[in-house]
Amino acid sequence: MKKVLKVLAVIAAIAGACAAVYVVVNKVMAKKQSIPSDDYENYVSCSCCDDDFVSETVA
Repeated sequence: MKKVLKVLAVIAAIAGACAAVYVVVNKVMAKKQSIPSDDYENYVSCSCCDDDFVSETVA
C-alpha cells in the first residue's frame, strides 16, 4: 500500500512541475507577444508598398 502511495506522490509531483512550467511559459509568451503602447506612436507606414505610390524623385 505504501508503494502505491509513493508512486502516486511521484506522479503528482511530476504533474505539479509540468503545470508550473506551463504557467511560466504562457506568461513569458504572452509578455513577448504583447505590443508596448509606444510602438503604436512610433509606427510609420511604408507608402512605397501602396499600389498608387508615385515617386517624387527625378531619375
